[in-house]
Amino acid sequence: MQRLRRLVWKEFLELRQNPRLFGLVIVAPIIQLTMLGYAATTDVRDVPVVVADGDRSPASRTLVARFDASRNFTVINIVGTIRDVDPYLQRGDAWIALAIPQGYGTAVEEGRSIALQVVADGSDSNSTTVALGYATALIGEYAAELASTGPSSPSATAEQAPAAAAIDLRVRVWFNPQLESRFFMIPGVLALLLLLVTANLAAMGIVREKELGTLEQLNVTPLRRWELIVGKLLPYGVIAFIDVLLVTAVAVFWFEVPFRGSFLLLLGTSLLYVFCTLGLGLFISTISDTQQQAMMTATFFFLTPMIYLSGFIFPIENMPPVIQYATYLIPLRYFLVIVRGIFLKGIGLDLLWPQAAALAAWGGVVLALAVARSRKRTA
Repeated sequence: MQRLRRLVWKEFLELRQNPRLFGLVIVAPIIQLTMLGYAATTDVRDVPVVVADGDRSPASRTLVARFDASRNFTVINIVGTIRDVDPYLQRGDAWIALAIPQGYGTAVEEGRSIALQVVADGSDSNSTTVALGYATALIGEYAAELASTGPSSPSATAEQAPAAAAIDLRVRVWFNPQLESRFFMIPGVLALLLLLVTANLAAMGIVREKELGTLEQLNVTPLRRWELIVGKLLPYGVIAFIDVLLVTAVAVFWFEVPFRGSFLLLLGTSLLYVFCTLGLGLFISTISDTQQQAMMTATFFFLTPMIYLSGFIFPIENMPPVIQYATYLIPLRYFLVIVRGIFLKGIGLDLLWPQAAALAAWGGVVLALAVARSRKRTA
């Protein structure tokens, strides 16, 4: 027991002598629990709604106010026609759109039947199903209240149709009419695989050179700093593009995920994304001395928070505002919007340019930080 006790004490002393590793095993879990405890939620609330109000009557404004007052919905804008809602659904700014036709107020006053249309973005099948349930329940409660008050027009008679039948709710689901969950998850898996493969390979590969001492030998060669960095990262970029081709082929031909956009645009934006992930791997290698440190730093401080906070699993709209602001620092968030938009919605660079610009800026910043830390030694 004395020998065992001394051996255990020796391991604790080694942990204390390595404060970076000690911080990884103590500080990182606390940070992750704090952040992910708020972000990891399957609740659906504050669903963004865009309203196409073609009536602009007191009755239509009352219905819109009911949506805006509900804790389950947030009305982000009111437009004039149903065509005006297309960009909101394509960009993902709104999950559902409510279309109120002209003459809605008059029909409600007279107790006549009139149709309301709800158009949903079906790319996230789980959240869309819950949001449609909320919308159906809210409109049903509103119709029941109209039934209890009866027709409000003086000319309406008892023989007319009761107000309970005045609202005919018609639901349409865009981009994923069958609400197949794999259509939402598989394009996201492409983004996730690129992050895991390229960031880990870049970080571990360069740190392995440090451990073997071969990086010092490369530092004293005539190679310039940019040549050394490009030469180390380019093979992992090639592997990433092979993964893009393979995963896309499997998604389309095996899992039958619809591909409605431009394949060239997917390759171009993937290049920007890989630029970010390789820069991240290079940055991790500059703050790590061993492969163990690189693996733990990448896993605890970068990859795990990115997966949970990017919208890959949990909708960003359901997270607290502070966490939502933090997600703007995650490149995976932007590429998920791009890859799902290209696969399911068929949208182009005219709508995806903000995400592409964010990836370019993020990659430039992280690569500049990594290069600044990886000082090349000269002979």
